[in-house]
Amino acid sequence: MPLMQTIQAIIIGAAGAMLAAAAPDPAVETAVRAALAKAPAGTRFGMVVRDAAGVEQVAIEPDRRFVPASNTKIFTTLASFATLPLDAADDGGAGVRMEGRDVVLVGAGDARLSSAADCQVDCLATLADAVAAKTRVVGDVIGDDSRFPDQRWSPGMGWNNMAGRYGTATSALTLDDNELVLTVTAKGDRAVVGGSDYYRIDNRIRVGTTNAVAFERMPGSDVLRLSGTVAPGPGVTVRTGVEDAAHHAAWMFAKLLRERGVRVTGSVAVRHRPHRAEEDGGVVEGATLPPMLARLQPGPLIEDVTVTNKASQNLHAELLLRRIGRVGGGGSIGDGLKRVEAMMASAGVPRSAWDLSDGSGMSTYNRVTPRAMVTLLTWAQAQPWGARWIETLPVGGVDGTLSRRFRDTPLAGKIHAKTGTLSGVSALAGTMTAASGQTLTFALYANDNPDGTSATPTMDAALLAAAAAL
Repeated sequence: MPLMQTIQAIIIGAAGAMLAAAAPDPAVETAVRAALAKAPAGTRFGMVVRDAAGVEQVAIEPDRRFVPASNTKIFTTLASFATLPLDAADDGGAGVRMEGRDVVLVGAGDARLSSAADCQVDCLATLADAVAAKTRVVGDVIGDDSRFPDQRWSPGMGWNNMAGRYGTATSALTLDDNELVLTVTAKGDRAVVGGSDYYRIDNRIRVGTTNAVAFERMPGSDVLRLSGTVAPGPGVTVRTGVEDAAHHAAWMFAKLLRERGVRVTGSVAVRHRPHRAEEDGGVVEGATLPPMLARLQPGPLIEDVTVTNKASQNLHAELLLRRIGRVGGGGSIGDGLKRVEAMMASAGVPRSAWDLSDGSGMSTYNRVTPRAMVTLLTWAQAQPWGARWIETLPVGGVDGTLSRRFRDTPLAGKIHAKTGTLSGVSALAGTMTAASGQTLTFALYANDNPDGTSATPTMDAALLAAAAAL
């Protein structure tokens, strides 16, 4: 064979080998589809698995838009890493100042303010001590959450979720995760409700043989209705959301002042900043907080980002979105989403591949394609902080919302991923280590699974199949 033909043959052969190496293995997707076929009838799946070489080994409905549920927190926490000083002293701590005889409790977006009796850091009691050391009489006790506009819930939030802890209202002044804790116990033939008395309780609970307590509160009402049954024994703990977080924080602050011998002669009041759509994207006055009598210093924000992802904490995610939006903006949902949009553009994700209305995933308006999510995750891993962000995700069989999944499987301790759950929706996206040792990046969405069924076992089986084949 002439030399030139030999060289050409070598080049063609090498190119063919490279193309073969870069091509997906059909057996991988076949195994994944076989696992997904066992899902409840009617469930729609979208899935992309990209290997360490960048090859999409699985591509099932890769460009179809799905409801991501709490996978939305991936966008929010990645934008936090890209925007906020996560390791520096957190500047979101609450403070207190005096206006004549009135005392003003000012929120700056911190999600960790606590009134717990055993609180050690970021404690509301610290601010109450400062006021008690300054004066023995105050007028009004005012909760000021004007650091962010008054957008307590996002577009697409189900009204039936608003009374619960997972859909509690968002505010720059948030106390105790903006939750109320109640206890229900059987005392003879009566059901007794204890705990917070912030709301008026309409107790319709009966003593029975099982613990099945439900609650409801209509928007704008201060009446919390409890119904169902409670059995003799230790009782039930009920956690509800709070509609006006700033008012609740001020109400609790007034209680702490009275406990310290401070006379409160006025009332509990609030200061909200109405949201104006025309202000989105613009800098709003009040970027610097006024001088304070005392101000709290929470731990670094990276600690809260980790809680947000590991526990899938909705309120904390919403506050992160608004804090992102406060950088060069007014702290609205729209301001935060503009930052997310800029990040998505940097990651090379097409704008048509996603839409978001909140930071937590409670909105049913959110949409993303599996390919868009994998593209974003691939970009994130290439950032200087990418490995640290991965560490904030739940680990299969180890912690967070994945602590009970993938136990005693080859993926135990080897899958780092964000979960997502809404009615009819299950989601999981992140990275996992394949049998070969390579890192796989994936996104898997199940939408429209029938009521009363779960797609989670099927999803886990599909991921195990992909990891085993690669």
